[in-house]
Amino acid sequence: MEGTRWLLDQAAPHEFIRGVVGWADMREPQVGLLLDEYQLHPKFRGVRWWGVRQASRRVDLHDVLPPGLTEIERRGLTLDIAEGFTPAIPEAFPDLRIVADDWREVTPDCARFPNLYVKAAGLITGIPGRWKADDFAPGVRGLLAAFGPERVMYGSDWPAYLPEGTWKEALAAFTQAIGAQTMETREHLLGATACTFYSVGRTP
Repeated sequence: MEGTRWLLDQAAPHEFIRGVVGWADMREPQVGLLLDEYQLHPKFRGVRWWGVRQASRRVDLHDVLPPGLTEIERRGLTLDIAEGFTPAIPEAFPDLRIVADDWREVTPDCARFPNLYVKAAGLITGIPGRWKADDFAPGVRGLLAAFGPERVMYGSDWPAYLPEGTWKEALAAFTQAIGAQTMETREHLLGATACTFYSVGRTP
C-alpha cells in the first residue's frame, strides 16, 4: 500500500497532520504484517476499507465479513468504512470503533450500536455550485438526532473535491444542512468528535 506509506512519510515531520488512516485489504491473510509496519509510525490511527458488497445480501453477512476486521479490533485501531456499510459489522465487532463514511448508508436505528459513528462527508461532491441544502438536510439532521453530536463528524472530502469545488463551499453545505446549533454541538461536529474517535489532540 504505497499510498499509505507516502502519507505516513508526509505526516512524520508536520505537527499539523494529527493522524493518518491508511488502506489495507481485510481479506489478505497476512494483513497483520502490514499493520505491524504501519503501527511503527506514531501517527497511524486506523484503516479505511471498502466494506461489504451488497451482492452478499442473500447470504448471512456475518459469514462474509473478512477476518482482517478481527485484527483491527484486537489492535485497538479504528475502521473507516468507505462504502458498503452493513449493521452486521458493528454487531459482530462490538469493541471496534467504526465510522461510516457514506452517511446515506446509515439509518437512525443503527445508533443502537455504541461503537458506530457517522461521517457527514461528500454532501456535494460532484455537484459543486448546483446543490440545495434542503436536498440532504433532513437526512443529516435525522442522523444527528439519532446519534448525537458526540458520534457525528464533518468530512470535507478534501482534496477529492478539487478542482471542481472548494473546501469553503463544502463546509457551507454542511453548516446549512445542520442548521442552527449550539456552539458545543458545532465544536463536536467540526472537530472534537473526530479527535475523540481517532485519539488525536486538537490542533493548537
